[in-house]
Amino acid sequence: MREFVEKVQAGVHLTFGEMEAAANELFDDVTETQDIIDFLVGLSEKGETAQEIAALVSVMKGFSLNLPSAEGTYTDNCGTGGDGSDSFNISTTSAFVLAGAGAKVAKHGNRKVSSAAGSSDVLEALGIRLDLSVEEMTELLEQEGLTFIYAPHVHPKMKRIGAIRQQIGKPTIFNLVGPLTNPVPLATQFTGISRPDFTMEYASVLNMLGRKRAIVVSGSGGMDEASLAGQNSFVLLDNGDLIPFTLTPEDVGLTVAPPSAIRGGNAKENAAIIYAILQGKRGPHFDTVVFNAGIGLFANGQAGTIQEGVEMATDSILSGRALQKLEAVIAFSEKVGQKEVAR
Repeated sequence: MREFVEKVQAGVHLTFGEMEAAANELFDDVTETQDIIDFLVGLSEKGETAQEIAALVSVMKGFSLNLPSAEGTYTDNCGTGGDGSDSFNISTTSAFVLAGAGAKVAKHGNRKVSSAAGSSDVLEALGIRLDLSVEEMTELLEQEGLTFIYAPHVHPKMKRIGAIRQQIGKPTIFNLVGPLTNPVPLATQFTGISRPDFTMEYASVLNMLGRKRAIVVSGSGGMDEASLAGQNSFVLLDNGDLIPFTLTPEDVGLTVAPPSAIRGGNAKENAAIIYAILQGKRGPHFDTVVFNAGIGLFANGQAGTIQEGVEMATDSILSGRALQKLEAVIAFSEKVGQKEVAR
């Protein structure tokens, strides 16, 4: 591993094959913790490449548990995290809105790494279990068109890496690969990164991984979501074509708002924000969710334009369908719990 540490610390990009070898070392229990820290920090300071990310994804997917696929095509709207914006759980809220609009969503997520409350933290606060079996995750996906995949349950090799990431305390390549390692085969995807200079490369990774259609966003101010604060940078992947574009909230009929307007808190506080949005409380939180869910519906091919997607997302909430999805997932979790008690 020291060979790879020295290369990245010297600013040398690794080939696909070198990164595969380094990734296998990362997941080897005998590799020294300090070597792993040095490698991850060195990669981050050098700047990760599409080849390095794709190689790590390929090794991780080889170690992951596979979900038996329900019928249909699936999407995910998990972002990379690590943007330091302290926003509420935008993509988790949007997942209920997408499902309420008819998308089949396999939402990949984890606990907080560099935010106050990660997607899994807020799901627990909502009463949604993280310890569903692979079979239960699949049943929920078939039943509701929405499931939440807690990354540590499908990536057993990540247990040690997760502790090391906490120790590092800032974004690493694992933030970048998180949205790419969903064990459910995805036809489409909407994902965000906090690096506007990297949207094109990230979209090229999605193309390498076989996505037919996807959108990558880097939001105004470096958010890993589309932001109400100003101009957002995107790349649309459409059957191999990579198309950059920009978009402001006004372009789709939404009101500009500063990042401070969508700050979140701990898991319990964010759960309350999610309930308020899905119950139709209008304001910057609501607008941020329909903006992102609308882009997700466009990426998934359900909406012909992002404007149309925003309208569909708004209807998903105001009709009550998005809230019904939240309630159905909570009810499923409770049923699983009752079965365990009965045993």
